Amino acid sequence: MQNNAIDFKRQVTVKLADIKLQGALSRLQSRFVEGRSAVISEIADLPETRNAAAAIRDRVLNDLEHWLLQFEQQATARGAIVHWAETGEDVNRIVAEIARQHSVRTAAKSKSMVSEECGLNDALEQAGVEVMETDLGEYILQLAHEAPSHIVAPVVHKNKEEVADLFAEKHQLPRKTGIAELCREAREILRPAFLNADMGISGANFLVAETGSALIVTNEGNGRLVTTLPRVHVAITGIEKVVPTLEDVSTLLRLLPRSATGQSITNYVSVLTGTRGRDDHDGPEHFHIVLLDNGRSKLLGSEMQEMLRCIRCGACMNHCPVYQNIGGHAYGWVYPGPMGSILTPLLSGLEKSPDLPNASTFCGACAAVCPVKIPLPDLLRKLREKQMERGMKSHRETFMLKAWAWLALRPNLYALATRIAVRGMRLLGGKEGLLHRLPGAHGWSDGRDFPAPAGRTFRELYRHGSRK
Repeated sequence: MQNNAIDFKRQVTVKLADIKLQGALSRLQSRFVEGRSAVISEIADLPETRNAAAAIRDRVLNDLEHWLLQFEQQATARGAIVHWAETGEDVNRIVAEIARQHSVRTAAKSKSMVSEECGLNDALEQAGVEVMETDLGEYILQLAHEAPSHIVAPVVHKNKEEVADLFAEKHQLPRKTGIAELCREAREILRPAFLNADMGISGANFLVAETGSALIVTNEGNGRLVTTLPRVHVAITGIEKVVPTLEDVSTLLRLLPRSATGQSITNYVSVLTGTRGRDDHDGPEHFHIVLLDNGRSKLLGSEMQEMLRCIRCGACMNHCPVYQNIGGHAYGWVYPGPMGSILTPLLSGLEKSPDLPNASTFCGACAAVCPVKIPLPDLLRKLREKQMERGMKSHRETFMLKAWAWLALRPNLYALATRIAVRGMRLLGGKEGLLHRLPGAHGWSDGRDFPAPAGRTFRELYRHGSRK
C-alpha cells in the first residue's frame, strides 16, 4: 500500500468536510466503544489480566530471537516451511516464488494487514496470480479499489447504500438493500473462489512457539476456508506476533475480541499447525509461513520497543477523538489512529509522516483502553522530541515552544503572562463567550471554537480559596 502520510493535513481537511464519512464515523461510538464497555467488565480481574498480557508481550520482545527460532523449529518439524523477509518487497518476492513453484493461478485471501503493508495483491497480480479478497469488508474494498480505513473493520467508512450501489455495478445484478441480501450475494460470488483457489493467503494474530502454530481469529469463517481448502497455504505476519505457549494465547484472547469488536469471543479461533496428515480430511498439502521484519527489529531495545506489544485490536483508534472525526484514510498508510501515528513513522520514516506524531489530543483515552498497556501518549511525545532534535519543526512552532519553555521556568513571569492571557481571551470571547480563532495559532484553531475563559487563572482561584 502506497504511503501517503505526508498528505495528512490536506486529507484531514477533506475528511472533515465529507458528510458521508462523518455519518459513518458516528457509528463508531455505539458499535465499538459501547460494545467494548459492555463486555470488558466480564473480566473480574481486568487489571491483573492486562498486566499479565503486557508481561507476556514483554517476555517475548526481550528475547525475540529465542522464541522465533523455537517457533521455526516446531513449525518445520510439523511440515511447514518458514521464510524470513527483511522488507515488504522480500515478502512479495517469496510469495510470488511459492506461487510459481506450485503453478498457482488463483489465490483466495483472508484479511491481513501485513499484506497491505507489503502491497502483496499488486505484486501477485503482476506475477500472473488472480487474488480474491474473501473477508467481506476487504472484498468490498477490492471492488471499490480502496484501502482499508480501520484495522478491524476495514470498510467502516462506507454505509449500506454505498455498498448496495457498488454490488449492483460490479455484480451486474438487481440492486439489493437488505444487509442479509447483500451478504448472501457476496457469499454466492465468493464460494467458487474458495473451491477453485490454488493457494490460500492469511495473516496470523499470533504464532505459538511451543507448537509451531499460526493462530487466527475471525468472525466470518472465510479464514477457515482459506486456510484449509486450497492445496497451498501461505501465512504472513510480523516477527513480533510470536508468543511462547498456547496458555499465553488464552490470556491474550480474553482481551483481544473484547477490545476489538466488543465480543466475549469471536466466532472462529483457528489454530493452524503443519500440513495435512494422512488421516486428515482437510488442510493444506504445503504450508508456508512468511515472517516480516520491515524495521521491527530496529525497535528492540530502543525507547520505542513497547509499541511492538500491539496485538492489533483497534481499541485505541475507536476511542481516539482524532480518529473519530477524520477516519482512517487521512492517516495515509496501513495503520491509522494512535497506534498508526506511532507505527507509521517508526516503520516508514519520520520524514515521510511528520504530522502523525501531532495527530493526538493527548487525552490519554488510547492508553486507558489498550489491552497490553502500551503508553501511546508517551511514545507520541518521544516522537515529537525526535522531531525537535532533528529540526523538523517550523521556525514559528520552534520559537513558540522555546518561548513557552523560557516562560515556564520563571514562575512569577508565567503567572503574570497567564493572567494577561486569560483576561485578553475573555475580552476576545465577548458576550458570546467563544473564541473562533486564536492569535498566532490559526492552523490549530481553524475549524473549531473554544470557550473563552470565564474567570481567573488557576493560581488566582487557588490563592483565593486558601485565604478562606
